[in-house]
Amino acid sequence: MEELKTGEVIGRRRRELGMTQSQLAQRLNISFQAVSKWENGTAYPDIAMLPKLAAALHVTADALLGYRSSVEADYDSRYEREGYYWGLKPNRMCYEMMQVLPPVKPYRVLDIGCGEGKDAVFLAKCGYQVTAFDLSEPGLDKAKRLAEHNQVQVNFFRGDILDYRPEREYDVIFSSGVFHFLPLEVRGEFCASLKEHTAAGGLNALNVFVEKPFLRAQDAAEKARALWRSGELFGYYHDWLFHSCREEAFACNSGGKPHRHCMDTVIAQKMEEEAE
Repeated sequence: MEELKTGEVIGRRRRELGMTQSQLAQRLNISFQAVSKWENGTAYPDIAMLPKLAAALHVTADALLGYRSSVEADYDSRYEREGYYWGLKPNRMCYEMMQVLPPVKPYRVLDIGCGEGKDAVFLAKCGYQVTAFDLSEPGLDKAKRLAEHNQVQVNFFRGDILDYRPEREYDVIFSSGVFHFLPLEVRGEFCASLKEHTAAGGLNALNVFVEKPFLRAQDAAEKARALWRSGELFGYYHDWLFHSCREEAFACNSGGKPHRHCMDTVIAQKMEEEAE
């Protein structure tokens, strides 16, 4: 993936989000001429403006400056390979959430950390109205091609879980194998934001990697993960109705090296009484 200058990053992200220069300028309380100068490279945002600009564009300040994190570079390299790194078989959680909230109407789904799009595309094929994001551009490129091949519409965009918070309400918020990138200190606030932006009767279908002393990290990247504690995820949803709540260890062969993980999974529903 090519390295972009700050102005190019701003222009690309603005267009991906469907915003005009005037709309972005309005969010930042500046003139559209300033945005135009950023994008054509004749001026740069003031350093004090970077956090607000990053939030408006759902990217990190590092990304605005053209810096790729080690996580982004790692996943880009995985998704740039031939084939689909995680395969095309839908996640087990997809079927479980469909049993609770079948697509009798186009329920709104948000897929956080969609990777190459296999689950987002599957849910769209089933009749859900799907929005999905990921940090990796190569992953999103594959996801878009997969959606086109399956003749379904998915609203894909690039976003970083460290910066993203929902701005609208969804019927289902779905995420698999992503939350270990959340630092411990923001997990409660992040889950609270997901709950707040879930419609009454809606679901959160989530899983997290759990730390176990008998399962050793495979590499430096895995050692850097902020693994969760057993039951930690469940605690954030103690006031919702649980349809599935489990912990399981399983074998994995991602990256071509056999290893094992432990994962907690919850499918929880926001009840009408709690929403009032």
